[in-house]
Amino acid sequence: MSEAYLKSFQSYLSLERSMSPHTVEAYLHDVRFLFAYLNERELSFRQVQLPDLQEFLVSFAATGLSANSQARVLSGVKSFFRFLLLEREIDDDPTQLLESPKLTRPLPVVLSVEEIDSMIACIDHSKPEGQRNRAIIEVMYSCGLRVSELTGLQLSGLFLDIDLIRVRGKGDKERLIPIGTSAIRQIELYRDAVRCHVPVQPSCSDVLFLNRRGGSLSRVSVFNIIKDLALKAGIRKNIHPHTLRHSFATHLVTNGADLRAVQEMLGHKSITTTEIYTHLDKAYLRTVLEQFHPRYHG
Repeated sequence: MSEAYLKSFQSYLSLERSMSPHTVEAYLHDVRFLFAYLNERELSFRQVQLPDLQEFLVSFAATGLSANSQARVLSGVKSFFRFLLLEREIDDDPTQLLESPKLTRPLPVVLSVEEIDSMIACIDHSKPEGQRNRAIIEVMYSCGLRVSELTGLQLSGLFLDIDLIRVRGKGDKERLIPIGTSAIRQIELYRDAVRCHVPVQPSCSDVLFLNRRGGSLSRVSVFNIIKDLALKAGIRKNIHPHTLRHSFATHLVTNGADLRAVQEMLGHKSITTTEIYTHLDKAYLRTVLEQFHPRYHG
């Protein structure tokens, strides 16, 4: 019986909530734990009350899970009971009063403009993929793209004559993003001088960034490109593709950009997600003060 509900829940998350396969699998994993917990206590989900769920979460916390992991479990369980409510399998949602553990949100790693320039300087343009990699770095930093948005970027989504690109973000939502002159130039050089010589796979005819076999780049490939360039540039920070997105947003906020405009460009659903970059800005200013003010340390 539980597997039938899980399959329906899976379809609901994928089709109606447009969640990624990774998130769907995580939610299913957590709900399976809930079913196991209820089976041990001979309870069905129709009998569950708030104290039962509180006890379930306490048992999870006792395993040493971080607050972030506990919050993810809670999110999965809440989604499941909302699904049951929509399906009219239950009359009331017992998760409404469940409280999430307080999260400590670490500030993301950010690159300076000089560090980004040093990574670009390490690109080997004697290799066919050199120009492609240069365009990738420039586009990610110029537009603040997620890696999935970069790998899904299409030739038909380039409106370079009016300095815009169209990307498909989370939840399959499209948005138009301004793109800078440097990134435009690198895209044009790659498209017109390199990509045109790659034997493109039929399914990837509209994909901008291709691998050597003419297929679309994987997320892992982009991760490896970024990590390799950071290593060559002597950058000791924990770098990944999202670091360029964080750097894009932080540099905008640091230089006085409107937070709503940054939210729009990043494709954040909530302004609170974007507000992390105001904290980064304050942290940066404090670092500058510590380093350069003669009386900061008394």
